[in-house]
Amino acid sequence: MRLPVNQSVPLAALAMLAACGSGGENPRTAPPPIVSNGPASDYPLTIGDPFVIDGVTHTPIDRMNYDSVGYATSGSDGGDAVSAAHKTLPVPSYVEVTSLDSGRTILVRIERRGPMTNDRLIELSPGAAAQLGQANVSRAPIRVRRVNPPEAERALLRGGQRAPDRMETPKPLLAVLMRKLDPQLALPPSPPVVMPTAAPQPVAAPSPAASRPAPMKRLPRPRPVATAVPSPDAMPNPAPSPKPAVRPAAAQHGTHVVQVAAFSTKARADTVAAKLGGHASPAGSLWRVRMGPYATTAQAQAALAKARGAGYSDARVQRAD
Repeated sequence: MRLPVNQSVPLAALAMLAACGSGGENPRTAPPPIVSNGPASDYPLTIGDPFVIDGVTHTPIDRMNYDSVGYATSGSDGGDAVSAAHKTLPVPSYVEVTSLDSGRTILVRIERRGPMTNDRLIELSPGAAAQLGQANVSRAPIRVRRVNPPEAERALLRGGQRAPDRMETPKPLLAVLMRKLDPQLALPPSPPVVMPTAAPQPVAAPSPAASRPAPMKRLPRPRPVATAVPSPDAMPNPAPSPKPAVRPAAAQHGTHVVQVAAFSTKARADTVAAKLGGHASPAGSLWRVRMGPYATTAQAQAALAKARGAGYSDARVQRAD
């Protein structure tokens, strides 16, 4: 015997399923939103695992004080965008690239890994190479320094545009960086300084009478004189000797100094000052290291190049206090 079938039950179940499906996508399967602008476009940073190129291991690391010299090559990736490939810096990150031939410095966005050769430090996109003046160059001496630019300049590079050029690096610093790139590029030795010599004066021959020594006269022996020794209470206190007036350093030598760095301990500041031939002085709760003062801007720029060549890239020339 067949039982009657209620045809309304399957229809009600289908209606309930349709109502549940009309509420939108399941949040577990919906793709995350894509951020295309704003500071969030630079995060998260991609570090990556170590990799090997011709037997040399390169380990990517998030290093903020990265500053190195080497050679750049221009590649085909990136098009007109001002971007580059680097072996170890995070992707993305931002660097200042300086041409050691001209001193020109530009802002570049690191967007990929490379170059896959150990004798090149960075691979510039065609747009970055053109802005640096190194288009179609396979081996250009450069300096790469990681920076934290403002968001307006980040947005320009993310949009494929150029950021404004940086101030050109002075020639004394370029010479220091070139010697750091190739230690054999030493400065030519300074010519020796020849001091003028006076003409010898003729010496007259001594006369026979002058050559004989004069007879010695005996002097009377002095008699001892007794003197009274005053008591310590009667002796007057000696007046303190006046301290020599210390003239300010600017008045002695010049009006320019090189501000190298500031440290929290005097010992560290003295060590850096001794290394650079400068001096340490207190400044509030810190100890600052300065070089100089110098009488001319050229002397100050040469000292600035020495400080930056020693690794203190934030050194600046200032007016002496």
